[in-house]
Amino acid sequence: MTAPDSAAGADSAAGSDSAAGGQADAGRGVRIGVDVGSVRVGVAVSDPDGLLAVPVTTLRRDVSRRGFADVDELADIVRDRHAVEVVVGLPRHLSGREGEAVRLARRYAEVLSARVAPVPVRLVDERLTTVVAHRRMAERGLRSRARRDLVDQEAAVQILQHHLDVRRARGGSGGAASGGTGRPLDSA
Repeated sequence: MTAPDSAAGADSAAGSDSAAGGQADAGRGVRIGVDVGSVRVGVAVSDPDGLLAVPVTTLRRDVSRRGFADVDELADIVRDRHAVEVVVGLPRHLSGREGEAVRLARRYAEVLSARVAPVPVRLVDERLTTVVAHRRMAERGLRSRARRDLVDQEAAVQILQHHLDVRRARGGSGGAASGGTGRPLDSA
């Protein structure tokens, strides 16, 4: 049911359109940023005013037959923090093409959306967030081994902070990073 979206836009399983349309902003409250990988999931959280994203944790992906223990852990974080919105990074190629990592992120967001409803789960463009995360940690003097354990959290911070900055620039409405609507996965 996922429709293609703009190369620099947000997405939803219900489709996407221009920044002019879309779902209403979730309002004031904590937001959760998520960087989905094949091995780990980075999690970040914002303050209630949506000014600053900070790292929370890195979850190990559940690769068992059931395969969703990490989603359940993330859903617990969303509930425990009374989040008003979850932002999941969509890792497109620089060309805008979508590969296996995008398919994985979309599926993860769909499963998460079912677990945290009615909290909206939005997919936003996250190109280069991992590269930026590695660079920032290297600038702080973190060694390669230490970076590996933290890079997913830092990437989640980058995803969420960009979303917060764009949201704030739009006057707190629209809710989508880099254009598009950022409509929730569960919207029609």
